[in-house]
Amino acid sequence: MHVAHLTLHDFRSYADIDVALEPGATAFIGRNGQGKTNLVEAIDYLSRLSSHRVATDAPLVRAGADQAIVRASVVKEGRPALLEVELNPGRANRARINRSPLPRPREIVGLVRTVVFSPDDLTLVKGDPSDRRKFLDDLLILRSPRLAGVRADYDRVLKQRNSLLKTAGVARGSSRDAAMSTLEIWDDNLARVGAEILGARLRLVEDLRPYLGKAYEAVARGASRDDADLAYKASVEIGDDLERALLDAIAARRKEELDRGISLVGPHRDELVLTLGDPELRLPVKGYASHGESWSFALAMRLASYDLLRADGDDPILVLDDVFAELDAERRQQLAELVAGAEQVLVTAAVAADVPAALQGVRYLVADGTVTRDD
Repeated sequence: MHVAHLTLHDFRSYADIDVALEPGATAFIGRNGQGKTNLVEAIDYLSRLSSHRVATDAPLVRAGADQAIVRASVVKEGRPALLEVELNPGRANRARINRSPLPRPREIVGLVRTVVFSPDDLTLVKGDPSDRRKFLDDLLILRSPRLAGVRADYDRVLKQRNSLLKTAGVARGSSRDAAMSTLEIWDDNLARVGAEILGARLRLVEDLRPYLGKAYEAVARGASRDDADLAYKASVEIGDDLERALLDAIAARRKEELDRGISLVGPHRDELVLTLGDPELRLPVKGYASHGESWSFALAMRLASYDLLRADGDDPILVLDDVFAELDAERRQQLAELVAGAEQVLVTAAVAADVPAALQGVRYLVADGTVTRDD
């Protein structure tokens, strides 16, 4: 899979831009703030309908504009398709395939699959549990786009249930009885949808583990594939019936949830535990790993994602967003050699010399809102 052409209208810093792309490596070179990351961010947005840089769509629309459009010609197994997303902050977004509107924008998710390496990846190791849950869910949705709808359903149920918990916690008499009766319905909904997400995450972690060890061995000096591991830590006891386990845990924490007015059980409270070291004495990466080890682990997580998606039968588009400036020469070379065989690699860098020889393909110069091919 590769993107053959990218068109942006009022996306980030670009009023209008058209860029022809090719398989293999393409580097966008330019000083910070010139718009090179905006180009790869647009392609990643088509993949997941979210940005790896910001949490909402509003910053993606150029200042003074009402909407933005991202359009890309994508080639998969020799067959082209035109994908388009219209971003409308405060209103519903729209998506099209070959100019035909889709009933729901999320139906475009997963048609382009990207794996993005960026300086922010360090939050996978050092950030909050929500960063690691997002990592899992983004990867889940790329592998099974249907789960985008399940994730949206869970967020809706969680929001409604939290609102009801706040109401029930302060209500009295018949109002409290009514709220508690309604709460049981939302308990069932949370357990049903939550069990599907929990089960999918557990399977994903098991699928990802062998790829993580292999990737860490490749990027960390002197490491073996047994050094890095990850495990899923759920907010409930894992058994054969995940829905039942969630319902039992909800019942056990009912009073605490009512007192605090928030849902304390479910996939939104889970953690992905990252560990390093001898299998007999593993230590959590967060808090124990050095800066270099943390970077290697974060890179390994992205590489493992890439390898897992490839194993599913389709080369994702690799985006290396300003990562080489964070690495020493040896690890730059290691990373470049590991990904050079991808069908399409998109690189951004402030300095051309930071891009390793293995990724010296097509080069574009980005400056003052223009993108010029450097032949």
